[in-house]
Amino acid sequence: MATTNESNNPDDVGNSIPTDENVLQKHVSFFDRNKDGIIYPWETFQGFRALGCGIPLSTIAALFINAGLTLKTRPGRIPSLLLPIEVKNITRGVHGSDSGVYDKEGRFVPTKFEEIFTKHSRTYPNALTSDELMEMLKANRVPKDYRGWLASYTEWKIFYVICKDKDGLLRKGTIKAIYDGSLFEQMEKEHLEKKRN
Repeated sequence: MATTNESNNPDDVGNSIPTDENVLQKHVSFFDRNKDGIIYPWETFQGFRALGCGIPLSTIAALFINAGLTLKTRPGRIPSLLLPIEVKNITRGVHGSDSGVYDKEGRFVPTKFEEIFTKHSRTYPNALTSDELMEMLKANRVPKDYRGWLASYTEWKIFYVICKDKDGLLRKGTIKAIYDGSLFEQMEKEHLEKKRN
């Protein structure tokens, strides 16, 4: 199995990400709460709540994400008012104006991942500030791809809000764990532990 190279950098924590399988499916599978291959808005909502997000953000994220992906992942079918997302077809939801870290088959592209930092992290080599994140989003815009612009902006701003550290940085290891979905599981465990204590 091909994987990215391990790093000795403490900012780049976590396991290697497979480059020969659909990592995008793993990324979204966290939100398939009953593991039936379909993500409904209430499951997306439950997923965001499990991450520790409030009701308003969880509600908006669930509606935005499911409305944006339902028709793309269910092509040729009659639209459903339940806004389901089919995990097996999630690669059809890959949009323009993004980093390109997922290719059209949902595989992780290490060179595109590294470009995020070589091109945009100027303050710290292995982290993005809020301003650097905005610069990255502007640099990745495809002309007249307004839906892609909106999707990228929304995704990355949500990631920044829920994943930044105490210094307001989105660290390389955190971003890597977002891409492979492992961060969501870790955040859910941490949130459950806080609720217990």
